[in-house]
Amino acid sequence: MRWSKQDKSRNVDDRRGKNVKTGVGIGLGTIVIFIIATLLGEDPGRLMEQLPAQQQTQQTQSSPRSAAEDELADFVGAVLTYNEEVWDKLFQEQLGRTYQKPVLVLFTDKVQTACGLSGAATGPFYCPGDQKLYIDLSFYQELKNRFKAPGDFAMAYVVAHEVGHHVQFLLGITQEVHQKRNRIAKAEYNRLSVCMELQADFLAGVWAHHAHQARNILEEGDIEEALRAAHAIGDDHIQMQSRGYVVPESFTHGTSEQRMRWFRKGLESGDLRLGDTFAAKSL
Repeated sequence: MRWSKQDKSRNVDDRRGKNVKTGVGIGLGTIVIFIIATLLGEDPGRLMEQLPAQQQTQQTQSSPRSAAEDELADFVGAVLTYNEEVWDKLFQEQLGRTYQKPVLVLFTDKVQTACGLSGAATGPFYCPGDQKLYIDLSFYQELKNRFKAPGDFAMAYVVAHEVGHHVQFLLGITQEVHQKRNRIAKAEYNRLSVCMELQADFLAGVWAHHAHQARNILEEGDIEEALRAAHAIGDDHIQMQSRGYVVPESFTHGTSEQRMRWFRKGLESGDLRLGDTFAAKSL
């Protein structure tokens, strides 16, 4: 993929190397006990030692970052810029709205979000609660080694997919689906979740279509890299690898074939009107 370090977005919150750990916090009750102990002539420190620890998250600096990881950070920052450019234009021209840019948070191991404490094992994700994208860059190695989907555009597809979730949030689609969580059966909610994920794949394809038109970003083999990544993270492929069999009613992201097809549909058309997975007769 063609890109430039100078294009790195300003909306990147780089928290790499700052490990989230649990510590002892001081709550209101602790402060009250401290004051009372002081007035009674007791040793506040002794009483404090007897109190149950209250948990809070802290960030501590960990090991230095490698040059290769810094290069990857620059890359995903540039990909975010290219997403911003495309969605700025599409929101204005096709939706008559102003695109609100999300923040991309880079983290190591664990991160505190409005959606709770998350770890690298979760993989890249979007949190509607704070409208931020979260990525531990070690996922790039996981794409290469575990999922057998190497290549820079595979990672670009992942970033664009998460931005697609942000677009869904801005359009109110995310909220509409989440409101149904406790009103419908789990199997039906899983189906809606699949529609959400496939639409995000479609939106990633729409982004690639317009970004290539504007900046000529695609090189030979890039599309194949994205399709390999989409195939590798299909529910059926992951379940077959981990279990040896698949359970379709438990799917929440879609099959490998579905994910590739909806990404390609967005890529080839670039037309937002064709991405209503919820109304599609066949996914």
